[in-house]
Amino acid sequence: MQGKNRHFRRSHLSKAKFRVIIRSFALDLPASKIAELNDVSRPTINQLLLKLRIGVAQVCDASSPFSGEVEVDESYFGARHVCGRRVVEQAVKRLSSGSWNGNEKSTSRSSQLPPKSSHRLRSGARYPCSIIHSDGWRGYNGLVDMGYKKNFRVHHGENVFTRGNCHISGIESFWSYAKRRLAKLKGVPRQTFHLHLKECEFRFHHREENISDRILILLRENPL
Repeated sequence: MQGKNRHFRRSHLSKAKFRVIIRSFALDLPASKIAELNDVSRPTINQLLLKLRIGVAQVCDASSPFSGEVEVDESYFGARHVCGRRVVEQAVKRLSSGSWNGNEKSTSRSSQLPPKSSHRLRSGARYPCSIIHSDGWRGYNGLVDMGYKKNFRVHHGENVFTRGNCHISGIESFWSYAKRRLAKLKGVPRQTFHLHLKECEFRFHHREENISDRILILLRENPL
């Protein structure tokens, strides 16, 4: 007799099959392939993956805001000249001055800003008493006046990408990772874009770990 599934309440999936599905998800297999390999209907897999992504997003949100040395940047997602193209602001925390690796907390927020908007990305979580590292985009003008401790800037438009300890290499690593991963999906629904972005954030943050084990640990504490 297969054990009761304590990770996914009110589900007919056995504990053993659920673990296999989680491993398939950790390997970044598409929903159609996960359904085929596990002999589970596509709607069931879609429901499970949606719940997983919501849970992952909640875990990421719980890790912010944070303080200390923080890198901020923004990037476009979506095809150029397409209505609804998204501008996303991202922030990562450095562990110590001048260092950045996969152990930082990170947070991402999606906003519907038009290209070249003068509106500042101010909404959402704040980073109190933080030292901000950013590029020269005018949207970051006046951060010190708003209460941030310092704002060190590199002006990419002048071909300056690092100036001593001032750089945004951590965020740019995330952009590269997220865009490569989302490109493999060949487009995601507009209404779940933020969940896919949060999944990228979670995977990037835990990329040196066993993703399936990490998810199962989280689900023991907060079942679906």
